[in-house]
Amino acid sequence: MSLLDIGEIARRTGVPPSTLRYYEEVGLIRSEGRRGLRRQYDGDVLLRLSLIGLGKAAGFSLGEIAGMFGSDGRPDIPREQLHAKADELQRQILGLRTLRDALRHVADCRAPSHLECPSFRALLKSSARRPLVYRPSSGRSDRQLAPGRRGRAG
Repeated sequence: MSLLDIGEIARRTGVPPSTLRYYEEVGLIRSEGRRGLRRQYDGDVLLRLSLIGLGKAAGFSLGEIAGMFGSDGRPDIPREQLHAKADELQRQILGLRTLRDALRHVADCRAPSHLECPSFRALLKSSARRPLVYRPSSGRSDRQLAPGRRGRAG
């Protein structure tokens, strides 16, 4: 079995060593030992880091991702969670597509004033019913636009 040190893992994946150490601390990955002061990992950690990256990109928290690995460390991903996340992403895509189209309309509108444009006024009326507000995304400190939910800005 060939072991890779933390620097090689970081180079291959783009995941900083500090993040690798944190993932190890919270149980997402594990090192096989040390060579001097450098942690050593089995090559399978590359696949595991890819799965973690995919989960993060999909919006799962690190806790949710950790729950997607069985006690043997192999992926055991609940399909219903994937369906729910895919549905959530679909709603976000539709909302972002609507927002994109509205921004393009406003940018290209030939009305002397945006308030004179019937389409712009309809957009404003629509947004008054379902305002765009900031809401925290789960497990992250950044904010995102979310249509139709009233909540604290943070």
